[in-house]
Amino acid sequence: MAKKKPIDQNINQEKLSKKTYSIFDFTKSERPFLITVCVLISIAGLITPYTYAAMWFGFALAAYSAIANDSIQTIGTFIASNNKRPWYLLWLFMGLIWLGTVAYSWFAYSGDVTYQRLSVPGLEKAPDSFVFLQLAAPIVLLVMTRLRMPVSTTFLLLNVFTYKAGTIVDVMFKSFVGYILAFVLAIIVWFLLERFVRNYLKGQAKSYWIYLQWITSGVLWSVWIMQDAANIAVFLPRELNPIEFSIYAGFVFVGLGFLFYMKGDKIQEIVNEKSNVTDVRAATIVDLVYAVILFYFKMYNNVPMSTTWVFIGLLAGRELAIALGKHGKAKKRNAWLVRAFRLARKDVLKALAGLVVSLILAVIINKGVRDEIIAFFQ
Repeated sequence: MAKKKPIDQNINQEKLSKKTYSIFDFTKSERPFLITVCVLISIAGLITPYTYAAMWFGFALAAYSAIANDSIQTIGTFIASNNKRPWYLLWLFMGLIWLGTVAYSWFAYSGDVTYQRLSVPGLEKAPDSFVFLQLAAPIVLLVMTRLRMPVSTTFLLLNVFTYKAGTIVDVMFKSFVGYILAFVLAIIVWFLLERFVRNYLKGQAKSYWIYLQWITSGVLWSVWIMQDAANIAVFLPRELNPIEFSIYAGFVFVGLGFLFYMKGDKIQEIVNEKSNVTDVRAATIVDLVYAVILFYFKMYNNVPMSTTWVFIGLLAGRELAIALGKHGKAKKRNAWLVRAFRLARKDVLKALAGLVVSLILAVIINKGVRDEIIAFFQ
């Protein structure tokens, strides 16, 4: 046994050196991004006392970071299945839907661009001052997006402005119910369609599938905006005047163009690693089921919810259904089941990390949340 110790030590040293190399490699490859993060943190610290400037700075960070992270949910399969088409064509299609959707809310709800998602108790008041951590929250989201983590932007951006712990609980409950519903519904839909899909999705897709996919992707994008525009607008007044609305809508429109030019950036890999998402027919089914679930929760009540949790529940259920529907040797089928569980576990753990960060920030920032928690335990 004594002779094995040096071997074990060498193995441990090798593992440590590999980890050290990977960290060094990451910092080297991501140096421009890390410098940008440091600059943004410095600006956030300097601009915090100036409320009006901090409001627009926070909005700009939240707009890009929220859409970049949540792009995998709505336009991720759209980008993956249309990766050979010009990026500007995809941008104009989704960008015009963005403008139309937020413009309708602005007209219909007297300046409110969130479809009344910020009218619930705890979020109905626009911030009249900011603290550094509120401006840092979207920067944290940018870093997590760069690390390909499907973080809930609803938790991370809304929780730091919520002054009622009960509102946070309501948002969490609705989001977790959404995850379970999406998971179960995905298993049912894909298990029932598995034989049909396995036989029908062979060969080249017929031309009409392209039109169906663009329609379902556009509907999904519009419904997602109705749910998650609140995450972007939480920094702004609850009623925007025409100039404020123009800045709000125009900035996101331009940001979408950059996102399409980057083909979804790093987090797009979460979609690309799933089964058959580049097939336009599979992408159409994913988008359709997701849009139905989001629309149901939109009509249910005005409480915001994490669309990220719904999306990862949908993908997890879909992967499990595909694995259960595999025929052939038991060993091969078990390998697919293990793969499905690993993908689901990885996505949930990353989403939970974002939830924990958001709760810590909410407790630190908001005195009302701290008081409610202390009162509860007392």
